Amino acid sequence: MASRANYMGLAAKAMQILMAQESYLREQFNTSDTVTLAVWELVKLRISQINQCAFCIDMHSKDAMAQGETSERIIGLNAWRDMPLYTHVELVSLELAEHLTSGKPVDDKIYSNAVETLGEQGLVDLTIAINAINSWNRIVKTFKPEVGSYKPQ
Repeated sequence: MASRANYMGLAAKAMQILMAQESYLREQFNTSDTVTLAVWELVKLRISQINQCAFCIDMHSKDAMAQGETSERIIGLNAWRDMPLYTHVELVSLELAEHLTSGKPVDDKIYSNAVETLGEQGLVDLTIAINAINSWNRIVKTFKPEVGSYKPQ
């Protein structure tokens, strides 16, 4: 495949904004009792699976394992509804992630369940996080960084 544009260099200011958003989310989820860093990583991985973003699947699988996630839960993520491996918070978060990624409107039932489980701040932050990974997936699928090259920090 021919080399593609260096989006990080060509749109450095825009990438700084996206990275600042990632920093905000990391701070929020690092101090949250509901939507934690582990939940965030599962959401990023599941959305990347839906969007078939190979680089992001590789990245978020590696990051999840580096944070102590089990291979069983990573493998089972594609069928999370039928796997008894996830907490209530994770289930609600994954449901919202799939719903928003599909472009469907959030009805009152989904909204109420999310607020009850995650709290208003958690729902706002998770919604921003879902938007962010969908955005990253689309950027990466366009410019195709080398799959497998990512190393967790």
